[in-house]
Amino acid sequence: MHQPAGTPGPVIGQSRKLAIVVAGLAAVVVTMLCAFALPSINSGPNDLPVGVTGPQQSTTTVTKTLQGDKWDVTTYDSEARLQAAIQDREVLGGIVLAPGRVTAYTATAGGPQAAATLTSTATVIAKQQRAEVTVTDLKPFTEDDPKGAGFSSATLPMIFGGMFPAVILSRLFAGHSGLRLRLIGGVAFALVAGFAATAFLQYGTGSFDGNYLMTSLGVSLGMASLVTTLLGLETLMGMAGFGLGAVVIMLLGNPLSGFASGPHWLPDGWAAFGQLLPPGAAGSLLRSNAFFDGTGAGTPALTLSAWVVLGLALMLVADRRGAQAARAVAPQSALAG
Repeated sequence: MHQPAGTPGPVIGQSRKLAIVVAGLAAVVVTMLCAFALPSINSGPNDLPVGVTGPQQSTTTVTKTLQGDKWDVTTYDSEARLQAAIQDREVLGGIVLAPGRVTAYTATAGGPQAAATLTSTATVIAKQQRAEVTVTDLKPFTEDDPKGAGFSSATLPMIFGGMFPAVILSRLFAGHSGLRLRLIGGVAFALVAGFAATAFLQYGTGSFDGNYLMTSLGVSLGMASLVTTLLGLETLMGMAGFGLGAVVIMLLGNPLSGFASGPHWLPDGWAAFGQLLPPGAAGSLLRSNAFFDGTGAGTPALTLSAWVVLGLALMLVADRRGAQAARAVAPQSALAG
């Protein structure tokens, strides 16, 4: 039985659809707000690895003072050993205690907030001991970019450098026939963009001072991990897969990356999870290559490589499905002919 024209049925159906869309979009906005705001609100020093050296009585007193959730204190037997530990990224900084003197060794490039917190803590300790305080930055940002603005600004370009190519390549080379072209294009883009972005930040703005080739390859690996994963999701699941990957990257990967502050400035657990996602691993790899001569680059490089392998695996599965579908269609086309 047909519904008479002018009845409210279709209008009610459209209204429900509109209400669902509005509620869904509002939920996305609230989720974005939570993802970006909560890590910032709850951020702060969290098990910051620092070293202490000096007379046993003094180091014992300071170690007890620093006990808690903010610090993870390691005692070293000499000032030289403490400096080496900072250079090797075993700790983010350290405090040297001596009669009438307190020296704070920091590594601003490893985390500016951590360096500032360690400096203020050393100042308080010096006042308590009525000693002079000296601050030495063993790993600062470059002279041309002492605040590390160039490094911090690399976050979104790296993320969008993985998202945009995946969208464009999927549209230009759609379907099973374009799968290999999408893969080749994504990898080629990551290499070209990685070297170009590093050249700009190292030679254009002077924000980096590490080995150009190593840093460029690291940036390219970060972009490749994003573009291959998103291409794999899109190839296997369509735009729904791409949307899922983009949401994870933007709503979780970006705020939990610790790109500018370093992962130790995020709440416990969130930092570790953020380092398993491409933005966090890419940031740690860039920090290692650009300022620490590759020290500490192994884990983030392996993490990003795992994401690349995942993307390739997804594309391989999609390729086999496409080949099977093509073989199934071929006999039917022959019969129809």
